[in-house]
Amino acid sequence: MEIAAPESDVWSNWLLQRRHGGDGCYQAALRKLVERYADKVLDGAALAPGMRMLDLGSGEGLVPFKALARFDGALTVTLTDVSLPMLRYAEEQAKALGWWAQCAFLPCPATDLQPLEDARFDAVTSRAVLAYVADKLVALRECYRVLKPGGRLSLAEPIFQDEALVACALRKLVSDPAAPPEDRFLPLLHRWKAALFPDTEAALRANPLTNYTERDLLQLVQAAGFAQPHLELHIDIAPAGLPSWEAFLDSAPHPLTPTHGTVLAERFSLDERAFFEQILRPSIESGQFQSSERIAYLTAIKPGL
Repeated sequence: MEIAAPESDVWSNWLLQRRHGGDGCYQAALRKLVERYADKVLDGAALAPGMRMLDLGSGEGLVPFKALARFDGALTVTLTDVSLPMLRYAEEQAKALGWWAQCAFLPCPATDLQPLEDARFDAVTSRAVLAYVADKLVALRECYRVLKPGGRLSLAEPIFQDEALVACALRKLVSDPAAPPEDRFLPLLHRWKAALFPDTEAALRANPLTNYTERDLLQLVQAAGFAQPHLELHIDIAPAGLPSWEAFLDSAPHPLTPTHGTVLAERFSLDERAFFEQILRPSIESGQFQSSERIAYLTAIKPGL
């Protein structure tokens, strides 16, 4: 059941529209994908009936609502989000699904959980949240604080650094005086990629989305005090699943970037847009356009039991 958000911001715009470009088939395919992420996060949380769970950056509520469904509502779940529109959307979803009585809703960033007392939760979960947090260590220390001794942390985070490294490499290629001048597509490919991810090493290091790897996550979790960390990096390269050129134009790879169509409209001339489409559109509409995903799944325990 879809509930309209009462307001809008960059997070709700992406989650409810720009992630799938308004294409229902693409939305359904992405839903299946993110449900797999959520299931693995919940497997790592090792929940049991009667437990208290905290979910960071809950968005539309996928992770907490799947947790409640697993145990037929025999959990209490606190949903947090920096986006008030998304938190209100999740609250309406909870009512529609019959889970509202088991949920609490807290508007706050991952770095400031002060409304929550120490050692309150049995598990803290998060999916694609730390990637957007500048001070990841502070957020992880807050997770540690609110967990009970023996409580579990279970995260799934995208690793975007390789995307930025590709943009940096393209920048060097097109800046090389020896680059073939007849290659019209390479500069356009760089311009498109640079609109989505940093294309200099300095910008890469300054951007919370790209300045960390899975190994950095592992070190940060240990620095926050957690024990027994376990990390799995899943890399999948497969057809992107975009059903049409229009869906590509109306979608965006993450919340902090414009849609592909906006990039082409604002950074390309009419002739450049036509040439870019001539090269890229056939691979998208034939299903041959490839996407790569790097997801780090990490679990750890707060020591003390």
